[in-house]
Amino acid sequence: MGVLEDKARARVFYKYLSTVYDRINPFIWNEEMRDEAVGMLDIDPGDRVLDVGCGTGFATERLVQETEHVHGLDQSPHQLSRAFEKFGKRGPVRFYLGDAERLPFADDAFDVVWSSGSIEYWPDPVATLREFRRVARPGGQVLVVGPDYPDRTIFQKVADAIMLFYDEGEADRMFTQAGFETFEHHIQQARPGSPRAITTLAAVPE
Repeated sequence: MGVLEDKARARVFYKYLSTVYDRINPFIWNEEMRDEAVGMLDIDPGDRVLDVGCGTGFATERLVQETEHVHGLDQSPHQLSRAFEKFGKRGPVRFYLGDAERLPFADDAFDVVWSSGSIEYWPDPVATLREFRRVARPGGQVLVVGPDYPDRTIFQKVADAIMLFYDEGEADRMFTQAGFETFEHHIQQARPGSPRAITTLAAVPE
């Protein structure tokens, strides 16, 4: 387990990263990649969407263009404070301070569950994906974006020491164990040579 796959360490990490997150993030996960991922979903204007690990609201900003019913959850109060600056505490998005492994929502509460840049910090990804399946309605959609495993040994060692990086085979295992039957993976990249993202779109079993 990487050092940041610990919730307490991750909260401390984001306490400091939150101040510069929106300036650093585009080098790894930019607007074009975000918009491409949103385009993989079929979101109707009345759909309820949950953004897990919403952080400062980078993905949330795009999701509210698709539906007025967006909810954001993050475990970092510092990241959420940045989101409040963008949307307001009583704005178009309802935010929650909470744990992705124990989502504070009823079964089948959402049509779409989105998570970008969060899975790499989950101590138990399979348990969290099961939570996504629980709160998403049958026939709904789940989209998860995480860091693709590097193909060079030196970067693999660094990646393994820090957080979860995974390839398509590992994504297959995690989503299958979480109870998903239909899913597909897409590799996204800001520019040649930059870190790759693995984006998985899954259908919630009916």
